[in-house]
Amino acid sequence: MSYEFYKVLHILGVLMLFSGLVGSIVHAANRGDKAQNVLRGALGALHGGGLLLLLIAGFGIIAKLGIGFPGWVWVKLVLWLVFGALIAVPYRKPSWNVALLWLLPVLGTLAAYLAIYKPF
Repeated sequence: MSYEFYKVLHILGVLMLFSGLVGSIVHAANRGDKAQNVLRGALGALHGGGLLLLLIAGFGIIAKLGIGFPGWVWVKLVLWLVFGALIAVPYRKPSWNVALLWLLPVLGTLAAYLAIYKPF
């Protein structure tokens, strides 16, 4: 597959990830609970599917570039783990939802900065 294909797949993963996270924040803020399993499950699937696409496409891009694993790639892997864990926050700590809405763009911008500028 081409480098461009992996980039598009990566962007799709980002959109799915953020849709799932923001949807979960809104769902939790509206007092959604486990009784609404269809919506909560769909949001979880969107989040998890986005994470999977990000991982596959990210490693595909690394392979196409032939760069190995410089420091910025390791930081992006840590960010990937953080984004994966954030799906639990809206339901376990609803008081953090507003802060989480501000944190998501900051973390996303950090990930984009690392990918574009490859600082280390």
